[in-house]
Amino acid sequence: MSETHRISPETIEERLEVVTDPELDRSIVELDYIEDIEIDGGSVEVAFTLPTAWCSPAFAWMMMADARDAMAAHPAVSTARIRLRDHMHAAEINEGVNGDLAFGEAFEDADGEVESVRRELDGKARVARQYRATESLLDGGLQPEQIARLRREDLAIDPESSRATIRLNHDLSVCVEAESLERYLEKALATGIADEAEKRLFVTPEGEAIQPSEFETVHSRGRLAATNMTGQGHVCENLGASRIGSPSD
Repeated sequence: MSETHRISPETIEERLEVVTDPELDRSIVELDYIEDIEIDGGSVEVAFTLPTAWCSPAFAWMMMADARDAMAAHPAVSTARIRLRDHMHAAEINEGVNGDLAFGEAFEDADGEVESVRRELDGKARVARQYRATESLLDGGLQPEQIARLRREDLAIDPESSRATIRLNHDLSVCVEAESLERYLEKALATGIADEAEKRLFVTPEGEAIQPSEFETVHSRGRLAATNMTGQGHVCENLGASRIGSPSD
């Protein structure tokens, strides 16, 4: 059996690295939410503990459903189950996600499904990632009006060198570190931004093209989104460390 198809705590954790806390836009592995991984043949059950028992049921549902789907995508996993511990709605979430119910079926008094919440949080994450990506371009010497005019086809990322090439015109290109641009592009594509070669690479929070004169305003809104996520992340890290210990404990 190839390493790709082998089930182990390490390969399951690799799958879960792509699952993010939607409020913080950070991996649940990085945030140390995973408490236990049990493997029995092709069956895998993962136990999670969130920083607080009162974390939004919709946020918890999204993380648990995404985690179950990420595990189920492993080619050797036949059954994937999640177990949320010590949460005020753990019973409803565990039963609903493992039973493949819709959020509204598990929470009859819910005001709508989680997809609208997911779209809103994905939009905030995209704006925060755009701020970090455009900061790297400003550091690389690009001018705001050049950044505002970029289209998807002007960006090329080389995974092997971890470098991104930005084409400014037929005769001039700039190379920068790829990490922030790669993370931005991932979320931009997931939210329907820059999903065609001719589309603008960076847009306003509302999804409109950025006029050069409004670049600073859009950039400031991105900075605010990134700062809020970072601040909320510190709060959650402290709550989690008090509740379940820090990663280094």
